[in-house]
Amino acid sequence: MINLLKFLRGYVRIRVWGFAPERFMNLCSSRNILLWDITKEKDVYEMCISLGGFRRLKGIARKTRTRVVILKRCGLPFLLPRMFARKIFLLGFCAAVFFWYQSSLYIWDITVEGNTAITEDIFLDFLKEQDIRVGMRKRALDIGQLEKKIRREYTQVIWTSAKLSGTCLIISIKENDAVLAEIREDGCSDLYAQKDGVIVSMIVRSGVPQVKIGDAVERGTLLVSGCIPVYNEDATVRKYQYTRADADVVVERTQEVYEALPYVYEKKEYTGRERTKYFFAVGKQEFTFGGKDTYPYADMMCIRKEISLLKGLVLPFSFGTYRYREYLPVEREYGVKEAEALLREQYDKLLARMREKEWEILQEDVRMDTDSGVWVIKGEVRVREKIGEEIFR
Repeated sequence: MINLLKFLRGYVRIRVWGFAPERFMNLCSSRNILLWDITKEKDVYEMCISLGGFRRLKGIARKTRTRVVILKRCGLPFLLPRMFARKIFLLGFCAAVFFWYQSSLYIWDITVEGNTAITEDIFLDFLKEQDIRVGMRKRALDIGQLEKKIRREYTQVIWTSAKLSGTCLIISIKENDAVLAEIREDGCSDLYAQKDGVIVSMIVRSGVPQVKIGDAVERGTLLVSGCIPVYNEDATVRKYQYTRADADVVVERTQEVYEALPYVYEKKEYTGRERTKYFFAVGKQEFTFGGKDTYPYADMMCIRKEISLLKGLVLPFSFGTYRYREYLPVEREYGVKEAEALLREQYDKLLARMREKEWEILQEDVRMDTDSGVWVIKGEVRVREKIGEEIFR
């Protein structure tokens, strides 16, 4: 705070030497003239003094037979004249202040928090339909109406809150944790095979089975029917009852495997040369400058910094650099061991995906070979899996 007052009032850095510089400083102290940052080199003193105190030094310097020279002028009283002398700088400063004030009246960022089922893109599209978008004036936004429209549009949202933080609109929502499945109590569904295979296990909880263990089925075969016949005493059908077919049908089948790896691959060899370009962006429009054209082959890294004046006040401007690192693409060939290791890694990932689908792997019969200029690992894997698909009538 004291330094700020010194800056606003102005001060000078002076050099004092002569007959009695120590008496000069004592007289300043007795007349309440503040001196600070005093340094001495031989018989010469340097110190800082306020602008008002400097105007009172003439009599003291004459009385002590010392000389006073100004080394440096500091503070607002000296800065303002220079600013007025530089009209372009002054106009730019005023324009920046005006632009900052005008920018603070608009919304420059929209953040959505707490959304899971509703994606951010869908939510932002909804806001656009309500004419709520980046660049709109704050006073045009009705927070209460926005919250009501969100709850009306999305029934799974049980709580919502919207607030303005600087130039950022923050929308927080809470979705219903219980995802309710719509059940058709009076509906009827059947279970069909999704893939070919031989049935090895079958547990029917509701419905009439149309196949049995040991049957070979094809994709689209009816496995369990939701239409249950009710018979008379003479074994004729009196009526039908309808339900949802529910069963676990497991088949055993063969899954073909084919993973390929080309003989030749491209490797990056870095040359050690780098180039940097600078950019300034207004919204999505970028202006680049500095640096030469980029290399034919290069990795690019972007460092971007957004401009913000206050906490929460993010302007639609950014600047930064593009760094290009040159490389030369060089063709290399995989060796046998290297190709085998990479193909084995691909194959292991394939088996992991099968297990994630809850497939039971019974037998593996694969081998490594070459095929039309590529390394391949191919063969068959014997698996068991559930194949029932429910289809409503």
